[in-house]
Order: sequence, then C-alpha cells, then structure tokens
Amino acid sequence: MASFLALGQIIRTLPKYTRARTTVWAFSLVFLIPYLANVLAISRARSSAQQSFDHFDQHPVEVLVKRAEADFESLLRKQSQNYTAAHGEYQRRYGVMPPHGFEAWYEFATLHQSPIIDDFDMIYENVSPFWTLSGKEVLESMSHVHNTPQSDLWLCTVSGHQPKTHCSHHHRTFDRHIHLLFEDLVGGVRGSFPDLKFLVNHIDEPRVLFPRHSGKVNHHGNRLINVTNMSHQPVWNSITRYCPAQISSRGTGTQQPVETFGLPFVTDALAAMDLCQHPEYSALHGLFMSPTSFRLVESLVPILSTGSPSTMGDIIYPSPAYAEREFQYVDRHDVEWDSKQNKIYWAGSTTGGFVSDDKWRHYHRQRFVRLGQKVEKQQHYYLRRRNGVIGRVTSSFLNSRWFDVAFTRIFQCERKFCRDQRAFFTVKSWADKDGALGSRLVFDIDGNGISGRYYKLLASRSAPLKQTLLREWHDERLVPWLHYIPISQSLEELPELVSYLTSTRAGQRRAKEVAERGRDWSSKALRKIDRSIYTYRLLLELARLQDPERPAGGS
Repeated sequence: MASFLALGQIIRTLPKYTRARTTVWAFSLVFLIPYLANVLAISRARSSAQQSFDHFDQHPVEVLVKRAEADFESLLRKQSQNYTAAHGEYQRRYGVMPPHGFEAWYEFATLHQSPIIDDFDMIYENVSPFWTLSGKEVLESMSHVHNTPQSDLWLCTVSGHQPKTHCSHHHRTFDRHIHLLFEDLVGGVRGSFPDLKFLVNHIDEPRVLFPRHSGKVNHHGNRLINVTNMSHQPVWNSITRYCPAQISSRGTGTQQPVETFGLPFVTDALAAMDLCQHPEYSALHGLFMSPTSFRLVESLVPILSTGSPSTMGDIIYPSPAYAEREFQYVDRHDVEWDSKQNKIYWAGSTTGGFVSDDKWRHYHRQRFVRLGQKVEKQQHYYLRRRNGVIGRVTSSFLNSRWFDVAFTRIFQCERKFCRDQRAFFTVKSWADKDGALGSRLVFDIDGNGISGRYYKLLASRSAPLKQTLLREWHDERLVPWLHYIPISQSLEELPELVSYLTSTRAGQRRAKEVAERGRDWSSKALRKIDRSIYTYRLLLELARLQDPERPAGGS
C-alpha cells in the first residue's frame, strides 16, 4: 500500500492533461484492484470465522482440547505412588513379573522426579514378540543379522558396574552419535543391569518387519533372515503385507466420537497412525513411495530405531538428534507470545523421500509447502455457522498471511526433478535456525525419519502443529490437543485450523494454552533424565530378553 501512495505522489507531479498521467493511473489500477480484492477477502474470512465461533464452543478444536485435558488428568492421577504399587501395576498390565533390576529402576525414576512411572507400554509392545524365542536364540539372531551382508547395523555392548558403551560396525566409523547417546543416558546408572548387547539402526528410516512364519530355519539350523535393499522404490506393499492378519488395537474406541463436520481433524492419534486402517497413505508419504534409504530386515530380530510406523517391528529408543546442538532450545532466542507473529512457520529441506519421477508432488513435505505457498489453485474447506448450524463450506481462498513456509534446500532427487521443484516452489536461500520462534504456530513434519527439531518447538513459547506417521518413545506421555496439535496426512483440515487459531479470540486463546502447556510439560517429562529413565527401563527388558538361561516363551 505504501508503494501505491508513493506512486500517487509521482503521478501528481505530471502535467494535468498529459496522456502519460492517464496511462500511469490505469496501469497502477491493474495492480491495485487485485490487492484490494485480496484485502477484502481476508477481512471477510476473518469476520466470518469470528462470527461463527467467537461465542460458540462447538468447534472441533474446543471439544478435542477439553477431552485432552481430561485424558491428561487421568494419566497423571493413575501413576503408581510407591514401589509395591508399581510392581503390581506392571504385573496387571503385562501378566508377567518385572525384569531383574526393576526396583532399582523405580528408585532411579522417583529420585529424578519422573512424572511417568507406569506408562511404558511401547517398550512392552516392542519387546514382547521376541519372548517366543529363547534367550540363546535372541543372541544368535542378533549375531546372524549383524554378519549378514548389507545389513548395515551397529552392534553395541553395555558393560561394567558403571556402564560403558562400545559400538562397532563392519565398515563404518561414524555412528551418528549412538555411542555418545548411550554413554550420556545410562553412563551414570551404577550396577543395575547385567552386561548386554543390542543392534542399532543408524539410518533415518525404520528396518524391521516380522515375517509371518518366524520359526523357519535354513539347512545350517540358523533362523532365516532376509535383508532387502528397497531404497528409491515403493515399500508400501511390503510393510503392510500382513495387515489382513493383524488385529489392530490402535485407538481407544471408548470415547464419544467428536463431530468434525466432514473435516479430518485428528480425534484419535493412534488410529490416525495405523497404516492398516489407512491404505490411502501409500500415496501421501515419501517414506512409502520412494525412501532415500530402506534396507528391510525380515526376521524376528531386535533392532533399535528412533522411529517406526505401526506395521514394523523396530524397538524404539530416543533419537540422538534430540541431543545435537542445532536442535537445542535457547530461551534467550525466543520471544513472548504477544510479540510473535500471528501465523504458522516452517522452513526446511526436501527430505522425506528420493525423487526420480513426477510423483514428488504427492510427498508429504512437498504437499505441505505447496499448500502453504499457494503454488496452485486448490479448493479448501472451512467451517461456518449459518442460522445456528455449523457446516463445511468450500472456497479457493487461502490467506497467504497465515503461512510462512518454504524449502531452503532442494535435494535427494535426480537432476531433472530437482530442477522442476526449484521452478515450482519459492525457495529461500537460507533460514535462521531459530526462525520458527518468531511465530505463534510452528509446524513439524517427518523428514526421512523423525524430526529432530520437535523438542525445541515443544520447549518454546510457540504452539507446535505436528504431522507424523512415526512412533517415538515419547508418544505415551505427550497428549495431542494439549501439548501439541496433531495434523492429518491429508492436510484438509489445516486451512480451517489455522484460520481458527489465528483469526478468532477463542482460537488464539487455545493456541496460547497449547504453547504454555507443551512448554511446561516438556520441562518435566522430556528432560535428558527422562530419556535416561526410558532407556534404563528398555535395557532391563533387553537384558532379560537375551538371558541365555531364559527358555522360549519365558519372560
């Protein structure tokens, strides 16, 4: 607008009846009219959103936040308050005795004020399939796969009264800080678990698929292990091949359904991540369409990974990325909520899949940036109240002021398709690593694997919006719609969600609450010591699993 005012001053200096003056005025109006039309559209959209929901509590966000508050209160209230209760709760949940060293673990957890004592179901779910093997068979399977060509796995050992970690690889020397992570997390735990070994996947993508018949052996008597390099090719059919035989337990199914008025707000985060319930994900995520690295291990063998989709059998451990310097939150680099820009921010690279054809337009990161940059005309959905009734409306309008999103690097692609993406998107040459902290809403999304910046966003004074299909160790302690806002894979609800959180008083209040609650809980439940507590308990389970004296089927 300032430019148009300046242009007006220049035009006034021209002779009054010259043809040039008329031409310049006409030329300026060509650009002014669309600008004014956009301003009017933005004003109408804001007014419509405010009239629909500022004094109305039926928006799905309101219902989901209130339910999340009750879920979180229940999570905290049910945690065991003494060792006897914790021991009993373990037996009640899993039907077996806790592993040796559980009492020492409990004392360690309570000494460091862990807010979570009982909810470690992910560890049980990850480890329990291997109980069908004896401890000796577990050790043999680990040795076999580690020595299998192309397995590309690190073998780590933890030993000593004051545990020391040693990791080795057949040909690699850089372990992406795996050794340092375990030294840092469990090096201070003294004499609480026996010597043990474990395999660690150092690449971003997950590795393990349990075969249906895991007991088959070759003519040498070794359990069959199939390692397949599926990099740069579709993997969906491979990793979902056992879905018909799987009985999904994901999603509670016990709560009243939430009315979302035809928009895919995430009402059940576990169910939303279940690949078997969502065949459409095969064409919505780069990991499934063309992973950058994907060495699939088909065998009943325990391998640790930082993240894994629902159908795969990796054992989840805290990512070393969360300890890396570039992903650390620094409070002095943050600003107060009222000083933040009222929009959503994301900047990053085109990780998430390798591009060798035109299907890159459907990869998860590219779809998000395409939406946020309004690269193509799309139909969007909004919720509006008319005559007291909320309904979904369709519009091509998207307020570009809501979104500050861009790629800063185009790579992991063949030359032609790198060039096509550079021409398609507006690419930033650089982005401040703390740039997200200047916005009230901050987006986080899967790359090749988990996103290392997530904890930084949770610790900040901004509200994280999270889209992921990868399970992580912290899933049971982070409550969606309370500590972060989950986003569907389709992104169809995102325009309405951002509109509500930025344009209405009720939505702005909810966004601020999510920012504050996520920040507070992060400081209590996502500390380094919390990762130590989780890893300590995981190692106890792994030690029991590989005990040479444990029989098959025994725990």
